[in-house]
Formats: sequence, C-alpha cells, structure tokens
Amino acid sequence: MSDNKKTQIIIDSTTDLAEGFRDRVMVVPLIVSFGEKEYVDGIELSRDEFYRKLESGNELPKTSQASPASFESVYREVREKGMNGIVITLSSDLSGTYQSACIAAADYPEIRVVDSKNVAVGAGILAEYAVICAECGMSAEQIAEELEKKKKDVCLVAMLDTLEYLWKGGRLSRTAAIAGGLLNIKPVITIKDGAVVVLGKARGAKKANNLLVEQITLNGVQYNMPVLLGYTGTSDTLLQNYISDSRMLWEGQLDKLESSQICSVIGTHAGPGAVAVAFFKNRTTG
Repeated sequence: MSDNKKTQIIIDSTTDLAEGFRDRVMVVPLIVSFGEKEYVDGIELSRDEFYRKLESGNELPKTSQASPASFESVYREVREKGMNGIVITLSSDLSGTYQSACIAAADYPEIRVVDSKNVAVGAGILAEYAVICAECGMSAEQIAEELEKKKKDVCLVAMLDTLEYLWKGGRLSRTAAIAGGLLNIKPVITIKDGAVVVLGKARGAKKANNLLVEQITLNGVQYNMPVLLGYTGTSDTLLQNYISDSRMLWEGQLDKLESSQICSVIGTHAGPGAVAVAFFKNRTTG
C-alpha cells in the first residue's frame, strides 16, 4: 500500500458510532427481514422504524450478512477516489460479514479488513479510533496494525431489559424466559473473544446498573480513548437512568458522554430497553 494515500474507513451497518463520526465513514448495509419483506438496513429501514416494527410485531425479524458484492461496490468507489481503505466488521464469530468483506477485498490490494471481534458500540469505538488515526495522517498499514492491537482492549458490557427476545431467537428456553420475567431478571452480558458471554443476572434495573458499574470499574477505563454508550428501542429512558446511576465513573473524566441507538442486528436479539457501554479497558487495572 502507498503511504501517501489518504485512508477511508469503512464499516458495516451493525456498527454504532457517535453522531460526530457518522459522516466520516462509508457504510456497507446488512439486510433485515420482517416476514417476506426485506429491507436494506439503514437505507430502507431506519433504526427508529426497525424498533417500532420490533415492538409492535409478533414475528422476530431475521438479519442477513452483507454480501461480497455490497462491499465490492464500496471498494470500487474508494479506488476511484485514489484512496486506501480500512474495513471494520462485526465479529466473525457472530456473522459471515467479515468473510464477505475479505472475499471482496481479494481484487483490491488497497483494502485491509479488520475483524473487530466485537459488535455495535464495541465495534463503534474501534471505528472511531480508526477515523482519528486516519485523520492524523497514519498510513492504512499503520492503522490496520494499530487496530489489531487495540481491539484486544475493547470492552463492551450490556444489560438486557427482558429475556423475551433471547427466547424468541432460540437462545433461551421459554420456561427460563417466563421465570426471568416474573423475577424481573436483567442479564448482564459482554463480548469475549468475539462471542456473547453472560456475566451475571440481577433482579431489577437498579441492581443491573450496579453490576455494569462494577464491571467497568473492574476493567478500568482509558478515558483518553473513545467511550460510547448505546440503547435499544425508541426511547433512551433506561439509558438516562443508567447514566444517572453511574455518574461517578464519568464526572471529571469526559467532557461529553456520547451515546447511540443500537443497530438492528443486536436489537433483534437483545430486544428494546437494553443499555450498553463500550470503552477501552485499562490493562493496568483489570
């Protein structure tokens, strides 16, 4: 790769970004289906529209990985601009999108593909860091190497409001989902080695918020690196409750706490009312 070329950062539509970075990347969409009707994620179906459909319907939507052709059309555009490209995808353990990106890149030596080993706001803070690196003048090769190192520090922790969508998606038994609902169980999850792992279960939102705070404190936060909060559904009320409960983590450390509505792919399995926090962990702490 030529070091004097500018670098374009490319993401897939499952990546959540802080608002100030959304117009600084190119996006390859996945497909979301409700019944027989397919939508191009983020183009034919906004996140608000997705959550309205999810909350009002009885049928769980399906999501399909981005195709090699979808990536290839973006790569062609990057080549025509005389630029290099860095692609950041959601975890290859959760989707075939990374493989599609690699297949399409076979004929584009100016494109590098990075498996974030994360998703949603977790992939988002890695993409935000990539944009910052590119705008600071780092070469595509340098950025790719830096992302491979830094992605190991990305930590995403999330609280689910309900177990219903894990049951609908076949990831939990109906009995467990009903019992969890009756007991007001809020699972707290993370992404480890690219896959979803349950960290614990709390009774009630307040205790779940406390469990999130505990996990963040345990890992430590690199406050000079991107931090991003996320929420599922059409309302961010539960996110604001979490921010209030976790104020001691952020006050005096960040000028602004950025947040984003979470992508449809994760929203399908998490359901409305989830709250997520993504940050780069401080290795000296956790």
